[in-house]
Amino acid sequence: MSDDPVKGWNHQPALPLTVSPFFTWPLRPLEMLRWVWNSWFLISEKLILVGIALASFYWFQPPLEETRTLAVGWIAELYIRNLCLMTLVAGGLHLYFYTFTAQGQRLKYDPRPLMVNGKQFTLGGQIRDNMFWTLGSGVFFWTAYEVLMFWAMANGYAPVLTWAAHPVWFVALFFLIPVWESFYFYWIHRLLHVPVLYRHVHALHHRNINVGPWSGLSMHPVEHAIFLGSVLIHWVVAAHPVHILYHMQYLTLTAATTHCGFEGVAIKDENRLKLGTFHHQMHHRYFECNYGSLEVPWDKLFGSFHDGTARADARMKERRKRIMGG
Repeated sequence: MSDDPVKGWNHQPALPLTVSPFFTWPLRPLEMLRWVWNSWFLISEKLILVGIALASFYWFQPPLEETRTLAVGWIAELYIRNLCLMTLVAGGLHLYFYTFTAQGQRLKYDPRPLMVNGKQFTLGGQIRDNMFWTLGSGVFFWTAYEVLMFWAMANGYAPVLTWAAHPVWFVALFFLIPVWESFYFYWIHRLLHVPVLYRHVHALHHRNINVGPWSGLSMHPVEHAIFLGSVLIHWVVAAHPVHILYHMQYLTLTAATTHCGFEGVAIKDENRLKLGTFHHQMHHRYFECNYGSLEVPWDKLFGSFHDGTARADARMKERRKRIMGG
């Protein structure tokens, strides 16, 4: 088999896919700097999320003094804020890519349309199903974890980081949270593919073989509780409330962007804002590969990495035969 692309896709990025240069040897400093620059600077998803977290903190966040006592008022404020954020991001992406088809098929991975009907979906259709689980269970658990963290920080149960005391660590946390999430996501994702958990929990998310923006956070409530539990690291690692907002918004809002089905927003035939990853798009089609992300390459280490080539596809099929035969 060759390194030619696997057939059946409308669009594929440059192949073979490569993992973070921070985990390859020998180290290539220029490649490492380019990776950080492309991930973070100019117009990037992560930088936009930092901006959303800062805006949420300064304009829509109750002070810790208020969150010391659980009360319907401030909890409802968080819930409404999160409901609006998810609707704006997932709904906006869906309108842009699928309702208005603003860029047609450019940078779209799967040539097929999203499913209008399907008995496997709650409420009978893919979009209705995805919206139901995202806005119902997803936003509920998102808000519940924020409530828990802000209450714990206000009452001294979780450590609080301040800019004045640790400015370098304050900034570094924004860069480290995605790395932690990549590590955490791989391992809980492998856990969710254990047959009993897959059948009763994770299969709900995998109804979406061809994904759209509302698919990312469309999960079983048990999976929401596990997936969003990544933020509990801040019971040990001190953080500021703005880091909690960024952490939770990174988990939830990038679920919409990475599942949008497009590599990014095309302006004058160039990808001006990178969004959906082909790495995870393949996971939804092939299932037993690419459980993590390219940030921390556990898939490559444990043999589940699909780089998009025919050679990797043949290797994955052979691996599946060995597993089924065993």
